[in-house]
Amino acid sequence: MSENKGVNIKNEKQADPAPTPQNTPIFTAPLATAAAVSSETADALATQNPALLSMLQGRLGSLIGAPSGYIESLPKAVRERVDGLRCLQQQHTDIDKKLHLEIFELEKKYSELYAPLYARRTEIVQGAAEPTDAEKAEGAKIAEAEKEDAEVESGITEVPEDGEDAEEATGIPEFWLTALRNHPQLAELITDRDEGAIKFLRDIRLVYLSDKPGFKLEFEFAENPYFSNSVLSKTYVYEQSDVAGDLEFGSAQGTEIDWKPENDLSVTVETKKQRHKTSNRTRVVKKTVPAETFFSFFATVEEPDSDDDSELADETRDRIELDYELAEEFKEKIVPCAVDWFTGKALAYEGLDEEEYDDEFMDDYYDDEDDDDEDDDEDDDDVDDMSRSAKDAAEPPQCKNQ
Repeated sequence: MSENKGVNIKNEKQADPAPTPQNTPIFTAPLATAAAVSSETADALATQNPALLSMLQGRLGSLIGAPSGYIESLPKAVRERVDGLRCLQQQHTDIDKKLHLEIFELEKKYSELYAPLYARRTEIVQGAAEPTDAEKAEGAKIAEAEKEDAEVESGITEVPEDGEDAEEATGIPEFWLTALRNHPQLAELITDRDEGAIKFLRDIRLVYLSDKPGFKLEFEFAENPYFSNSVLSKTYVYEQSDVAGDLEFGSAQGTEIDWKPENDLSVTVETKKQRHKTSNRTRVVKKTVPAETFFSFFATVEEPDSDDDSELADETRDRIELDYELAEEFKEKIVPCAVDWFTGKALAYEGLDEEEYDDEFMDDYYDDEDDDDEDDDEDDDDVDDMSRSAKDAAEPPQCKNQ
């Protein structure tokens, strides 16, 4: 694996080019480069002399990052004073490094205070315990206040308190599936096939690493017909920026899912009949192809070499960046405020509107696989089209470079 340039997780301006989950929204708008000509000038040049516009843009672009020679032109005494300021700036950065490490340690300290609340939440969700009268009364007051100024409909349908369904219900059914479905970006990742497996999700936990800066997301599942793992996890390790001292995402390690063959959500089987051109004989061909699934989140994606500028490398970097952003969503929003995502309240205070997002953006999360078997099709003609569901899964949407 090549040298990995981390992704900053704090919202501070710095020289690091790496975007961060805080300062880079998941759905970004195009940004003008520093070398761009003003829109008025560009429009005029484009109309009058397109060749001149192209030349100017090329020359301005080549100046980005190039030394101007100004510092070298200063008197020796002034340059030495500038060197003195550089020394002070480095000392400032050293203090910043300590600051960010202490902030992280403070997060770990307060996570221990949150732990009993999360444990209590898990008991109620799973049906191991019932809320106390005091908890129910206080929660009812909060719900009543939310109804008065509700901005987002949760999509939760009220059911009768009495009856067979009420007696059989244990805990809060499909709590985590509903919470994840109410998160616009995560909803884009969850397919109809995924829902069956996510219904078995019992808890999502945030665990801070003890030996290094970082954290682990643990997804606990009940026994299910999809995979044998009881816990799927993904671990993220931070690195410190040498420029500003911020903690950055450095690496991620996922879980290998032990899929049960009959319910492997990571693949789909394409079935079609083919007729040989010369013999006119037909045969049935079955081919396993990758399928889009929320569970791709748990894969470990190796970062390409820094000098690899291929399209595949760019798509892989985009996927890694999105993975870090989703990890931050789980860490900062989903785990701490799960009930607000379950009810839909979080959509209001997060200022999210699903209609504002481009559905195709999240396709960057999936691998762009070429499912065409050219060698197999050279001598064969398709007779019957594959089923609609298999065809949809066999044609993943094209990734777009950000």
